[in-house]
Amino acid sequence: MTLQTDPAHIAIRARNVTLSLGTAAARVDILKGIDLDIVKGESVALLGASGSGKSSLMAVLSGLERASDGRVEVAGVDMGKLSEDALAQARRGRIGIVLQSFHLLPTMTALENVAVPLELAGMANAFDRAREELEAVGLGHRIDHYPAQLSGGEQQRVAIARAVAPRPTILFADEPTGNLDAATGERIMDLLFDRRTAADATLLIITHDAALATRCERIIEMRDGLIAA
Repeated sequence: MTLQTDPAHIAIRARNVTLSLGTAAARVDILKGIDLDIVKGESVALLGASGSGKSSLMAVLSGLERASDGRVEVAGVDMGKLSEDALAQARRGRIGIVLQSFHLLPTMTALENVAVPLELAGMANAFDRAREELEAVGLGHRIDHYPAQLSGGEQQRVAIARAVAPRPTILFADEPTGNLDAATGERIMDLLFDRRTAADATLLIITHDAALATRCERIIEMRDGLIAA
């Protein structure tokens, strides 16, 4: 793989990134030396079978997991040098994450699920921004409904609105259609790409679906903790 050299154009840079769990005889090597550059504004699919390491790589690149070794830079920030508080601060506003299982708070309405994280981050107009994003994903009429009152597709729309509302520079999506039927999944992907364009964000999608991967500008295939192609 040819790696970009100009840091000004790089959204994410990984060098010799490893991730291991356990010690000695019980040690399991999950990532085995990843080198990767993702250019600002690029859409990239990480494709691979279950256990290939793609979700672990996303966790490391997004700052949810610390690499065992190597260097990860996001928007020019060396994530490995940050304390837990500084890491959370670095993610805030820079990174949006959409997961397969939605992760909405059941005791909050759709509006609150989007607005409260913005409010906690200090945004003055949090509820106005949240309402805007929910309308943009077609849920303006469902803002006062709780997750249990929403379909799977609607819950994923709320999750997308929550991820995009802070206007992050990087969007991660881990199997965002995994819990949805094919037709709903396709609509959700249309929506994710649309909101990514609106936010002018870099997009990294984790998937095992080759058809979904082809919608991205670049496909990276992972196998056994390594980039295979």
